[in-house]
Amino acid sequence: QDRRRAPLLNNWVVRGRAMADVLSLSIPSLRNVFVYGTLLSDEVVSIILKRVPPSALAVLPGFHRYSIKGRVYPAIIPLEGGNVKGKIFYQLTDEELALLDQFEDGEYNRQIVQPFLLNGTEQMVPEAGSLVQAYTYIWADSSDSNLFGDWDYQEWRQLHLKDFTQVCHDFVSDLST
Repeated sequence: QDRRRAPLLNNWVVRGRAMADVLSLSIPSLRNVFVYGTLLSDEVVSIILKRVPPSALAVLPGFHRYSIKGRVYPAIIPLEGGNVKGKIFYQLTDEELALLDQFEDGEYNRQIVQPFLLNGTEQMVPEAGSLVQAYTYIWADSSDSNLFGDWDYQEWRQLHLKDFTQVCHDFVSDLST
């Protein structure tokens, strides 16, 4: 595990907020997003959103994270018995959701899912209230023959993060022109 990425959820506090406060953020206006690929990188998120929103580690049951032939980013699609580790961002604005929609483009569909929050040891939390509604981006073509294997975040960080951050800078720059 990359030592630079400390667990984001410890002692039921998420970046300085009590868990009850975070869970209440998920109910009224659904501004939570479960991320599982390149958006796990704070470097990428800070380029796109100009900040890193409060977050917590989570797992999304019933899905698998695939590599995509010829691409450096992953896709998830439903798979019985699958689990995808990621994190949930809280308190996104409408503008930030719109930015993420543009970033994910037409290859993904934003859908509501119910990931489980994880505790600091990355085990599923069984207590009531550990299930959180969030948006996530699901690969639009679930029968795509270019999907294969498992996508590995740590491998991506080592091999592609530097180049991908430049792609993100270009994306943001193109939005402003």
